[in-house]
Amino acid sequence: MRWLPGNGEVASEGRGSWGLWGRQEARRLDCAGHDRCGQALLQIGINMMALPGGHHLDAIPLPGQRLHLMQVDSVQRWMEDLKLMTECECMCVLQAKPISLEEDAQSDVILAGGPGPGDPLQLLLKRGWVISTELRRIGQKLAQDRWARVHSMSVRLTCHARSMVSEYSTVSRSSSQEMGQTEKLLMEKCSELSAITERCLQVENEHVLKSMKACVSETLSTLGQHFGQLLELALTREVQALVRKINASDNIYITESTTGNLFSLTQEGAPLCRIIAKEGGVVALFKVCRQDSFRCLYPQALRTLASICCVEEGVHQLEKVDGVLCLADILTDDSHSEATRAEAAAVVAQVTSPHLPFTQHLGSFLESMEEIVTALIKLCQEASSGEVFLLASAALANITFFDTMACEMLLQLNAIRVLLEACSDKQRVDTPYTRDQIMTILANLSVLEQCASDIIQENGVQLLMGMLSEKPRSGTPAEVAACERVQQKAAVTLARLSRDPEVAREAVRLSCMSRLIELCRSPSERNSSDAVLVACLAALRRLAGVCPEGLQDSDFQQLVQPRLVDSFLLCSNMEESFV
Repeated sequence: MRWLPGNGEVASEGRGSWGLWGRQEARRLDCAGHDRCGQALLQIGINMMALPGGHHLDAIPLPGQRLHLMQVDSVQRWMEDLKLMTECECMCVLQAKPISLEEDAQSDVILAGGPGPGDPLQLLLKRGWVISTELRRIGQKLAQDRWARVHSMSVRLTCHARSMVSEYSTVSRSSSQEMGQTEKLLMEKCSELSAITERCLQVENEHVLKSMKACVSETLSTLGQHFGQLLELALTREVQALVRKINASDNIYITESTTGNLFSLTQEGAPLCRIIAKEGGVVALFKVCRQDSFRCLYPQALRTLASICCVEEGVHQLEKVDGVLCLADILTDDSHSEATRAEAAAVVAQVTSPHLPFTQHLGSFLESMEEIVTALIKLCQEASSGEVFLLASAALANITFFDTMACEMLLQLNAIRVLLEACSDKQRVDTPYTRDQIMTILANLSVLEQCASDIIQENGVQLLMGMLSEKPRSGTPAEVAACERVQQKAAVTLARLSRDPEVAREAVRLSCMSRLIELCRSPSERNSSDAVLVACLAALRRLAGVCPEGLQDSDFQQLVQPRLVDSFLLCSNMEESFV
């Protein structure tokens, strides 16, 4: 077999390998006329259909074939010829024209491969995605009063639901009574939806249709609820089976495979993470992380835990099994690989995320915070790659939001020196995402008075100047947003540190005021970000208070003297001149 790059097909080197080439040749010969193309492609097909051993199709004896072809009718003869012929007009239509203008063919294409035999999880996820998509599309067509489409899609939805129930019953164990009842309710609602939408096709009175539309909408909503309940019950059963398998296994290969399946499920979204947490997935994974015989599986288990802890249930389960203490043990144990400690840092970053309100009540974290912070700084210092440094610095950044004591600990542990030294190491700090984490830490540390002297000592003002000039390389939305955050946090840090006159004078000496004015007046320099504008105005005003001689009169009158909101409105409405 060989792989055909770019088209996703696998072709054999023998009889079937000419199909793609033939299609390309059909397009090339399109202008030559129907008859000539047919003859040319027929010859191409015959010449290229080489069989193993060097034989060709015309060399294979076919006794009685000519007599057989003479006796059959013209349609049968045409059917026989189709095996060896390519109609270029048909190929052009198939390759250049959409089959459905409604763009409804996607779900059918997705199911074309079908889940593997005996794979209930993939079956549920694939069928579940298709049915969810159909429900959403029916709702869209219903809002547009396109009743013919609503009915045809309702019939198709019923087929998908029946297929899911039938296929899952075939590959899974005996279903529970609750699942049986939910399946029955689902199919009844599917039949009801098909029937009522069919009746709507025969109604012409708009007032009657309006009342029936409300009924269809209610039926569709109830159907969606039953489908969600059935899918959750089925997925819960499969997750329970995976968790039991992890708990009962002492085989490293079985545990690795099962943990990998759990990780794949976490990538399907928060609802599945909640199911895994409720069914003991966090407990089972920490059990793996506490067994020396499974040390090589620690990174995979920790990566799965980080994904599960994006939901409240996962964090609560982590606290119940003393997960923070286990993470601290892993981070402080140098016998663990760097990859293992980096994944432990990722879990710490997740459970201390300031964007998740429930993580702020993680009381057990405070008991181990000093050990964890010390280990994370060491990991930043020794990181061999940008990914490891990113995970460790993200954990430190989140911890600075988690508790104010953490900032004092970081200063005592010379975190500023470690972070500023890393900024000059392209192997560790190579993306705006990493610089975003560093600037988060520095911005939070800058609240403390001691931070200013450390920044001056480590030549940190020059670094802040460089951060104000952060530019995206690829132009992707994520990278542009990261660069905006870097600029904003650099300006905030500079504004806070400029309380110290020494820092302010150093900033003026390095032309920070000129760069801040440029960011304020030129929207393209800040990617038209209002957050960056506000931070730069605040920093500029703080520096102007210490060194007003660094400003021109126009800049002072427009950017410093007015109220902050007036300067903001002036700069945000400013149009650039290209003259």
